[in-house]
Amino acid sequence: MTKADSRKKSVLEAALFTMGESVEIAKLAELIEEDETKTRKLLDALKQEYEEREGGMTITELGDSVQMCTAPKYYEDLLRLVKAPKKYNLTEAILETLSIVAYKQPVTKAEIDKIRGVSCEHVVNHLIELDLIGEVGRKEAPGRPILFGTTEQFLRSFGVKSLTDLPVLGADTRARFMEEAEREAGLEKLTGTEENPVTVGV
Repeated sequence: MTKADSRKKSVLEAALFTMGESVEIAKLAELIEEDETKTRKLLDALKQEYEEREGGMTITELGDSVQMCTAPKYYEDLLRLVKAPKKYNLTEAILETLSIVAYKQPVTKAEIDKIRGVSCEHVVNHLIELDLIGEVGRKEAPGRPILFGTTEQFLRSFGVKSLTDLPVLGADTRARFMEEAEREAGLEKLTGTEENPVTVGV
């Protein structure tokens, strides 16, 4: 690595430390005046440095953003210094509603209600309070209902880099989602199956 690249890597490290939250890779690329491909390589090099020296920090990807975080293996040590973080009380209803949002987003509350067969207003509000879902826009329909989607906190909480890393839906759940989608779009029943489906992990 050249001296210039080494300095740019240090600038990225300083920026992530200073921000204390996720930063879009595009913005980091602008900061060091490089393209995103080169910026990702420098971030990977920084992450590798932490891993090789068993550092206390790591770089975590969150979609098109990255964040400096505490290395997971030191979690238990840190608990002796600070209070244990608040744990989510994720009931079956909350998990099912969260799964619907994760796999069908963007989705309205009315669409969630249809899929679950019950009103989900309280559950949706609780998921918003936990910062696991949030408003992502408005649907082009009468009343312009709010569209919901998952947040970066959702990715952090369930240990995935992006929505493409989510496990494949189980057959029963996938069928329910497909049937609901057909009713909304007025389409005929869809066909086709996937081999070896995995039950939703969240």
